[in-house]
Amino acid sequence: MVANSVLEGVIWRKARASESANGCLEVAFLGDGRVAIRDNEDLDNPPFVVTAHVWRCFMDGAQKGEFDAIG
Repeated sequence: MVANSVLEGVIWRKARASESANGCLEVAFLGDGRVAIRDNEDLDNPPFVVTAHVWRCFMDGAQKGEFDAIG
């Protein structure tokens, strides 16, 4: 679990595709190289925090369509 003080003042970002709809994941890049991920419909739930390496691997898979079968 990440301390609340680490998340204070971070900038949360979401995909432009979700601008017109509710429910999306938001990410924040933490100063220590980690990435926080949260569901903007459930802000009471603590963010999931991963290392920069894990984030890069996930993004690589997403860009290559490895998760396109979902939905």
